[in-house]
Amino acid sequence: MAQENWTAVDEFVLLSFSTLQPELQLLLFTLFLTIQLVTLLGNTLIIVVTTSDSALHSPMYFFLRNLSVLEIGFNMVIVPKMLGTLLAHDATISFLSCATQMYFFFFFGVSECCLLTTMAYDRYVAICEPLRYPVIMSHRVCVHLAAASWLSGLPVATVQATWLFSFSFCHSNKVNHFFCDSPPVLSLVCGDTTLFEVYAIIGTTVFVMTPCLFILSSYARIVATILRMSSSEGKRKAFSTCSSHLVVVSLFYGSLSLLYFRPKSNNSPESKKVLSLSYTVVTPMLNPIIYSLRNNEVKAAVSRTFLRKYFSLHSD
Repeated sequence: MAQENWTAVDEFVLLSFSTLQPELQLLLFTLFLTIQLVTLLGNTLIIVVTTSDSALHSPMYFFLRNLSVLEIGFNMVIVPKMLGTLLAHDATISFLSCATQMYFFFFFGVSECCLLTTMAYDRYVAICEPLRYPVIMSHRVCVHLAAASWLSGLPVATVQATWLFSFSFCHSNKVNHFFCDSPPVLSLVCGDTTLFEVYAIIGTTVFVMTPCLFILSSYARIVATILRMSSSEGKRKAFSTCSSHLVVVSLFYGSLSLLYFRPKSNNSPESKKVLSLSYTVVTPMLNPIIYSLRNNEVKAAVSRTFLRKYFSLHSD
């Protein structure tokens, strides 16, 4: 009898920010469009500069280039549909598109967690094992670490999205979010989802919290090594090489922690949307800005890139 109330869902409706006044939605559209343009421009600039400038052909900037590619992918999965919903009020998303969006959301999210961990390991070796750094972080090792970070998102995304969208859904198809995230879509499922929820908790622990603990452990050793340095200039240089990454990690994991580890009584749908914006929209924009402003090598490379472009244009 219960199955008689189930229906074949071929599309979902993203409620997004539909409760707001049209004027506020238009304001949000303008704001998010600006953020997206800054995100795409900033991360593309990081990719171009770290690729074209030989002074930045080091493991740290190799991983930074991969992070920028991830941020662009992460942004393109979420923001375009949200902008369309705000401007054209087209809140519908097909079943396949919703599953695809969730798949790439998990793929890029888990890959970023692992890549941030790899970057922390790179900083650990650079500061704690400086004499062995060229051997430990050879180009071949860096490529393998980056590939492992990217590939780590595949099993999580495949299992999570495939399993969740294999469930039957109740008559409601309204997703109370601005993208197809797992919790709001899961709330529409008919039937027992206990096993899936257990898997989700285990997956979060293994692929999100374990990298976080590894990063904390790496920085604990880095700080201990820096404090043992006798030279204040050496301490300053050592800290400056990892400060940008530490800020990025704090932003990413801070917003995730506020979203997924708050008491359920404080987790209203609207507050979840606001917190989700922090790591899906705002953080990808801030990352290139942080690395550009806090890193003299990147700032110098950007200047050299523009100067080369300027002189090449005028020489023609």
